[in-house]
Amino acid sequence: MLARAWAGCYGPGRIMRRLFHHPLQPQSRAVRLLLAEKRLDAEFVLERPWERREQFLALNHAGEVPVLVEDGGLALCGFHPVVEYLEEAYPDTPAGTPMLGRTAPERAEVRRLIDWFDAKFDREVTRNLLHEKLFKRFTQQGGGPDSGAIRAGKANIGIHLAYIGWLIERRKWLAGPHMTLADLAAAAQISAIDYLGDVPWDEHEAAKDWYARMKSRPSFRPLLADTLPGAPPPPHYADLDF
Repeated sequence: MLARAWAGCYGPGRIMRRLFHHPLQPQSRAVRLLLAEKRLDAEFVLERPWERREQFLALNHAGEVPVLVEDGGLALCGFHPVVEYLEEAYPDTPAGTPMLGRTAPERAEVRRLIDWFDAKFDREVTRNLLHEKLFKRFTQQGGGPDSGAIRAGKANIGIHLAYIGWLIERRKWLAGPHMTLADLAAAAQISAIDYLGDVPWDEHEAAKDWYARMKSRPSFRPLLADTLPGAPPPPHYADLDF
């Protein structure tokens, strides 16, 4: 049904892979990172979900990003369906390392950490900072930022950075010896908060070292170039030697 909706909205003919996303939405960022790590070309379509465009709602009735539309019109909606599909459909990476892990225990650990950052970090930090400071102004909820939520987000992020540090002191990457989707999911969330300048890097050197490695990857360059009109990032955001 979604594939037919796509064809009806955007006309016949061959369709290039497209990712409907918002530049600062962490789940969209993680999908962008995964596409780049797999060297899969895509056209990135800026979507503002709060506008509830009729054509986008026909594509994804939930009205949320990310949405990946493959050549031919197959539409994948939501972070988890998109990344699981990409890993199954395009398992190869230049390094030859599966992004979900090599064994069943490794895949379980990767998925656990994806859930940690996509759910727990998002709930305790991202919604309290990114939503209150930036996205709230675009939605129809009204009112200014909730200072209590912002304080909670700033307090909570230290717990997560400390956990990253604890993992990195015991492993090369978050889930084990290889970079995986767990690293992409975590870096996507943290990069969105770093855009606001709210990551206390000086207090968490191990997490900072891990993030510096992520920041230095070619897949990260497009994220570091993102700039929202009227809300520029702090000077250190794109600096690899931050």
